[in-house]
Amino acid sequence: MQVSKICELLAATIICGEEHASAKIERGFSSDLMSDVLTLDTDNLLLITGLCNLQTIRTSEMADIRYIVFVRNKKVTAEMLALANENNMCLLESPYTLFKASGLLYQAGLNPVY
Repeated sequence: MQVSKICELLAATIICGEEHASAKIERGFSSDLMSDVLTLDTDNLLLITGLCNLQTIRTSEMADIRYIVFVRNKKVTAEMLALANENNMCLLESPYTLFKASGLLYQAGLNPVY
């Protein structure tokens, strides 16, 4: 599923990494627990989370996750934006809840990690 389609489904805005709008995402994972995120070993993964802080960006960097959707109207800070740009990440913001965002993406064909 392309990032642009994810934006459409989740009423999301690309905050950084607009050049990734046509990138294809193969799987999604929803979590606010970064310890769970660190256990993942999946390419082309979309992280869907409500945990909007610098640690989310750092954890995603360690897990080689380049695509993140922040749900529940969480706003990316300037520090997060700078670190995400350094790591060539694509950050999205969506007004939907974690549950709704996950359900819509699954219904539209995004595969889960497991």
